[in-house]
Amino acid sequence: MAFSQRGPVARERAILLKDHERFMQRGIVRSCVLLIVITLCVAAGAFSAAAQEPAQTRPELITTFAPIVEKVAPSVVTVFTTQTVSRGLTAFPFSDDTLREFFGGQSPQRQGKQTLQGLGSGVIVSPDGYILTANHVVSGADEIMVGLGNDLRKFKAKKVGTDPGTDVALLKIEEKNLPAITFADSDKARAGDIVLAIGNPFGLRQTVTMGIISAVGRGGMGIVDYENFIQTDAAINMGNSGGALVDTQGRLLGINTAIFSRSGGNQGVGFAIPASLARDVMQSLRERGRVVRGYIGASVQTLTPELAEAMKFKGQPTGALVGEVTPKSPSEKAGMKTGDVITAVNGKKISDARELRLMIGSMAPGTKVQIEVNREGQSKIFNVELAEMPPGEAEQGAETSPEESAQPEKATVFGGVAVADITDDIRTALNLSKDVKGAVIAEIDADSPAAKAGLREGDVIQEVNKQPVRNAKDLVAISKKLKPNEKILIRVWSQGRSGFVALEPK
Repeated sequence: MAFSQRGPVARERAILLKDHERFMQRGIVRSCVLLIVITLCVAAGAFSAAAQEPAQTRPELITTFAPIVEKVAPSVVTVFTTQTVSRGLTAFPFSDDTLREFFGGQSPQRQGKQTLQGLGSGVIVSPDGYILTANHVVSGADEIMVGLGNDLRKFKAKKVGTDPGTDVALLKIEEKNLPAITFADSDKARAGDIVLAIGNPFGLRQTVTMGIISAVGRGGMGIVDYENFIQTDAAINMGNSGGALVDTQGRLLGINTAIFSRSGGNQGVGFAIPASLARDVMQSLRERGRVVRGYIGASVQTLTPELAEAMKFKGQPTGALVGEVTPKSPSEKAGMKTGDVITAVNGKKISDARELRLMIGSMAPGTKVQIEVNREGQSKIFNVELAEMPPGEAEQGAETSPEESAQPEKATVFGGVAVADITDDIRTALNLSKDVKGAVIAEIDADSPAAKAGLREGDVIQEVNKQPVRNAKDLVAISKKLKPNEKILIRVWSQGRSGFVALEPK
């Protein structure tokens, strides 16, 4: 009886339990279906994003660069140089203080000749024996030998041509079927790309280091005239100069040429000449034995914010400021003037003087170009036919100073700058042409604003705020009319060329 009373309750509980189980099962099924749908959606989205993403930005796991090194290393050679120089030789090359005192503080000297040995790297660029290297590796060498491979088979090399402006040199050895390297399009190189540097640091043949491209288009460092370096943190040391900087496909991206270092060793800041620039130079050296560059006949400098303010420049303070126009040059014939700011060439914007030099220098003489300038706020376009750059035009003149015998009357301007008229003696000492007129800086206070702005003894002040200066008297008169605390725009002849300086008086 008790069991029969409990039976319906138990059955009811069993039914409820089954309903609960069915409900839970349905919930689990729904959850699983929902999870599968979400997973498929996420996967589809990821696949779609991956399909849209460029292949080169999806790096695969790289565990070794050995195949690349095996491919490229035979193309990298060792360059040995020998140079004989005449110099004083120390008879007793000791550092003992007693010896120095015995010889009156100096070791005795004897004249003679000394043979200097040099070591660098190079890259085979054609099967018939043409080799690219850095100009400074072979500059001044009396004999050049090239060592191939690990067994270092040596061949005598001759200079086909050199280009100090880019630090590129082309050598030739008499050998065939050599493993020539493949060139990459260095214009497509980007900061962050993985690169390998291959060369002979400290004579350790075919050493490989790895890093990334730290920056592209580096310039303004005063290493060479035409700077457009690839910067890398791949270790570059003494002996690496002239060696190869390659990409992960083993193609030549650049010729290693320089480092920035406080210690003399690698500190992660190395520079390579872009392969595209090196190839252009190489082709010119092969065809002509020298590099032929376009020339407009104007000395230029980068327009800085300070110069723009002093000039009261209207517009963006970027471009190449014309410091001087060479008489009878393409720029003069076209109508360009001192003080013009070149802003574009053939429609391509120019941000600084380096860009302009690279662009014009890469064009052949006879090329017709459109040069856009900003002249006192007005945009003008000039049609210029490029001439051939004269030899040595990119080189700066040697720094000299007036002879002590020339003592013209001096006057002081700008709070610490003593100026004088240009006498015949001064003109001769400074190697000034008759066309250069102005007031020469005879003395300058090192702590003066003028010295801090970059002026120095031997410079010739030609203009102040666009007013011509014929002599020291003119300069004094102009300086007295200047407004207090106003930036002064000075055109100055220095080291063989004219340029502008912005002076901010105290």
